[in-house]
Amino acid sequence: MRRMIPILSLAAAMLLCALRIEASVHQYTGQRFAAKGNAFVIHGGSEGLHSSTPGLNDSSPDHSFIRFENIVFQRPLDLSNFSSQSIHAVVFEVNDRDSIGGSAYGGQRAVCCSADLAKLGVCKQGQIIYRPATNNPGWPQVFGVSFDVDATDATLEPSSLQITKTGMYNLYFIHCDPRLKEVYVEGNSVWKNPTGYLPGRMAPLMRFYGFMSLAFVLLGVFWFSQYARFWREVLPLQNCITLVITLGMFEMALWYFDYAEFNETGTRPTGITIWAVTFGTVKRTVARLVLLIVSMGYGVVRPTLGGLTSKVMLLGGTFFLATEVLEIIENVGTVSDRSGKARLFFVLPVAILDAFFILWIFTSLSSTLNKLQARRLTAKLDIYRKFTNALAIAVIVSVGWICYELYFKSNDVYNEQWQNAWIIPAFWQVLSFSLLCVICALWAPSKNSMRYAYSSVDAEEELYKDDTLKLIKPSTLIPKDVRSSESDSPTSGNASPQSDLEEEKND
Repeated sequence: MRRMIPILSLAAAMLLCALRIEASVHQYTGQRFAAKGNAFVIHGGSEGLHSSTPGLNDSSPDHSFIRFENIVFQRPLDLSNFSSQSIHAVVFEVNDRDSIGGSAYGGQRAVCCSADLAKLGVCKQGQIIYRPATNNPGWPQVFGVSFDVDATDATLEPSSLQITKTGMYNLYFIHCDPRLKEVYVEGNSVWKNPTGYLPGRMAPLMRFYGFMSLAFVLLGVFWFSQYARFWREVLPLQNCITLVITLGMFEMALWYFDYAEFNETGTRPTGITIWAVTFGTVKRTVARLVLLIVSMGYGVVRPTLGGLTSKVMLLGGTFFLATEVLEIIENVGTVSDRSGKARLFFVLPVAILDAFFILWIFTSLSSTLNKLQARRLTAKLDIYRKFTNALAIAVIVSVGWICYELYFKSNDVYNEQWQNAWIIPAFWQVLSFSLLCVICALWAPSKNSMRYAYSSVDAEEELYKDDTLKLIKPSTLIPKDVRSSESDSPTSGNASPQSDLEEEKND
């Protein structure tokens, strides 16, 4: 215990130091425009925003708004010898996306006014195309600024947009001037919901992690009370379960504080996010390793893993590294409400390792069940059958949810279902917690815990059975017709000595 105090103190100090690392709601630090069709675009942010009551001022806590702060476009000095066309900041709700851009004669849709569209008189060549939304008066909102001759900076006028309609809002910086290809943007935009700075898609997750923290506390109270009562009967497996519960409690609490800090200040605490990601990754890795070694019968039908230990640890270490990288990319510094866009390069290794875990777990379970049935260890066999059923149900439910998740994302390309998107990550937390509860119920510390442990008696019985089978050798069976022919033959070696003597006397 004394050794743990310095470690915990160091972890707390690192957490407090990282607490104030700030990342603006949407910060722009030298992003450059990318060509999209005939326009040049920078994505400035996407968030689900709930409407606020009309007439509220910016200082009202229930005010919902998007505000531009110190947004400056800059270009190199050697490209400043001309006055440019306008650079626009376009804000629109996702359902009004068709009001941006247009096409001539039913051709390809363009954001910038082309020569063909200019001939039709619907726009001015070189300007972006937009028109008022039919069901959302006053939107989209378009702001413009241009470079003067010899000017290297163009500052967008600070402004604040009040949100009076709930929806998924998008901000794009757009220009149509090919001469401005080296322009980049600095500054930030602040987005706020009536309940705080959390994006609408993330806001329900703060409450969810609060409930999950409470659930882990309740599970911990049950488990630790049983652990304290029957500490003399605790198995190594139960120590592993204790570690998983502890990691889960830390993970849920850290995620809650991560979202709470973000919601209160409008800044994403990078340090807390990294800690939450790391605790979650360690928990997932340890949980999978526990499932695997339980399936192998560790501590139940075998005292050690033997030569498999190094393979199990290698698989666990690889899974930890792959998952940690993926989660950091997905979560650290993320302030936008767009669905996860992690590259397949990072997602695929985790999926393959998960599939390998599942295959190895069920293969090992089959072998362990056969051993328990052959040895007639009914108590251990019963608990392993329940464990197998729970695991099979969890895998079936997971496959079904993956199919639903693919369907959900394929039909929500523009994140229009942002108010329900939080359910997808929440489901995986609930499923893993439910499986953990089942395992805790099956292997809870009790006065009878040791009857599930591997014992020398089981080993002696197995050795005795093996030795008995080796000593009992089957006799060679002689066919009946062969025996009868041998008994009838006069030259048979089975003829009695008395008959031979009689024959000699007669001679």
